[in-house]
Amino acid sequence: MTPVGTFCLVLHSHLPLLARHGRWPVGEEWLYQSWAQSYLPVLATLRELAAEGRGQLATLGITPVLAAQLDDPYCLRGVHDWLGGWTLRAHSAAGRLPDLAAHEHRVAGAATAEFEAHWRHGGSPVLRGLRDSGAVELLGGPAAHPFQPLLRPRVRAFSLRAGLSDHALRLGGRPAGIWAPECGYAPGMEDDYASAGVRRFLVDGPALRGDTALARPVGSSDVLCVGRDLDVTYRVWSPRRGYPGSPEYRDFHTWDHPSGLKPARVTGRRVPPEQKKPYSPELAARAVQRDARDFVDTAVARLRTLRESTGRPAMTVAAFDTELFGHWWHEGPDWLAAVLRLLPEAGVEVRTLGGAIDDGLVGEPVALPECSWGSGKDWRVWAGPQVSDLVARGDDVQHDLLSALDTVRPGDGPMLRPDVRDPLADLLVDQALHALSSDWAFMVTKDSAADYARSRSATHAGRVAELSGLLREGRRRAAERRIERWSDVPQPTFGHLDARDLAGP
Repeated sequence: MTPVGTFCLVLHSHLPLLARHGRWPVGEEWLYQSWAQSYLPVLATLRELAAEGRGQLATLGITPVLAAQLDDPYCLRGVHDWLGGWTLRAHSAAGRLPDLAAHEHRVAGAATAEFEAHWRHGGSPVLRGLRDSGAVELLGGPAAHPFQPLLRPRVRAFSLRAGLSDHALRLGGRPAGIWAPECGYAPGMEDDYASAGVRRFLVDGPALRGDTALARPVGSSDVLCVGRDLDVTYRVWSPRRGYPGSPEYRDFHTWDHPSGLKPARVTGRRVPPEQKKPYSPELAARAVQRDARDFVDTAVARLRTLRESTGRPAMTVAAFDTELFGHWWHEGPDWLAAVLRLLPEAGVEVRTLGGAIDDGLVGEPVALPECSWGSGKDWRVWAGPQVSDLVARGDDVQHDLLSALDTVRPGDGPMLRPDVRDPLADLLVDQALHALSSDWAFMVTKDSAADYARSRSATHAGRVAELSGLLREGRRRAAERRIERWSDVPQPTFGHLDARDLAGP
């Protein structure tokens, strides 16, 4: 049977770097919920499918910040405790909500067993195993998740090198592709990617005017961009609709406050929480199969249309945040498993991005405009009027950072010695990268814990300004004393981060 076409599933995993001992709605709770309810079941699902002899199932983007947290001993202990707490919360509801408590006990138990069997030494061994088995392709990205178009070229290149180096250190090889933070792009960045050894990157479909059937060389480079097919992706989740909003699925926003569990199904978009019907796993399981078949039908129809219009085999790329599956959409991992089993039966080849490119699904060069995957598909989320202060602060951070590293004091030479690492300079770079994270602007623009985002941005930027000033003046002991007074006495997130790599000529 001639294949209908090629389907690429791309999942992007990212959470902000969280302050230790944080609490809801920010802090470690974000990490542990996503870890327990998305990363554990999604990767277990891919491993189960791989054990059936299936390969090239998905392309996984893991940001360096999240990779660091998944390997961190403190976070590993914390999520194990959180899993135990989840089980206890299920038991506490047994007298009032016996059916829900039984379901949550089973799910929490499965998550705990998965963690104890595969994750006790961190996320990197899990990801390596899936990659080495041929089940997934891994994507990298720049350190600390900056919106790259707003970075000065020198800082942007350093951040990308640092992120790719971190990926190689943890996962045993540099990635050929990246999911750029927020899919942010400015003309000319393909040259940065080529210099860093990046061969392909993701953009949102509108950047290609919806022409996402093939990977495309960018400009005169041999770096390929791959477009997210919104016609297919939005069938699952869009700004207005998608499968997770179906009446049968568990409602994310309705809580049993004594236990912290979610007892209701969606029921209806305008149904108030107190009138929502009880969650039924059996009803949800039937909806999973229905929606998996609908998605496969959608993908097949799209690929046939593309083949008819282009006269050649085509691909469709469905790309999502990993946290959609399991965390936001409780049944999401089961839906993924059903789709990845049904697609080959429908004549669709499932490939990683690298696999699709190796199959020759590459078109003509394209000139990309400024773009992102945010509202309007432009830069307004990260550089709009609501965050003009953050943009100005980010520029100040870069100025302070480079001024310190480039300081040459009369009679004393450059601040950085080429033969010795400087822990103060390394910490300065680390704090600057976190001040430049795109997360802060996103949270402010979308009014999601905006006060927390502004506070974190200001904290990191203030530390950069302090350290930069003291180091430019040669007051190293004063800088060390100042760091000791910081509330968390931070260590660099990436142990290999070396300020010498950012020093000027």
